[in-house]
Amino acid sequence: MNKPVLVLEGTSDINKIQSIYDDQFIYVITNGSSIDESVFALLEKLSSDHKIIVLTDPDYPGEQIRKKIASRINCYHAFVSKEKSIKGKKLGVAECSKDEIIKALNSYVYFSKDEENNSLSYQDFYSLGLTGPNSKELRDKVSSYYRIGRPNAKTLFKRLNMLNVKKEDLIKILWP
Repeated sequence: MNKPVLVLEGTSDINKIQSIYDDQFIYVITNGSSIDESVFALLEKLSSDHKIIVLTDPDYPGEQIRKKIASRINCYHAFVSKEKSIKGKKLGVAECSKDEIIKALNSYVYFSKDEENNSLSYQDFYSLGLTGPNSKELRDKVSSYYRIGRPNAKTLFKRLNMLNVKKEDLIKILWP
């Protein structure tokens, strides 16, 4: 199998990952959220025989980069915890600890693009308290378990369905 491709936002992210993994990845940087067409062309070419893993900062621009890439390329997603990505006034992959990066890259996920997949109904999602008042703590518990970032209720619902998560799975996580 060819080396996986790791998509990052900038060179400081590459330096951080290389200090942990040496040369286990091919690195592609986006240089921010306005991704150049040449980056997409490179990723499309590499995706034919490499696994593409997107690891972006846990902030709004990072989420936008992730969405843009996923809309055009079949890719996997690795997430770092927002709380563990802060150093001083900076937030990002480069600010993470070695352990956080290893956890993220050991637990990347693939989101199915099957629009017909409804493993979890919105009624089930609502009945479990994952939306509405005081739902943030439960959403954080679920998103932390699956390591899929800290999305709002709508995005969490979508990601859980893309992972084929069922109501029974969530019950086991929320009330073990």
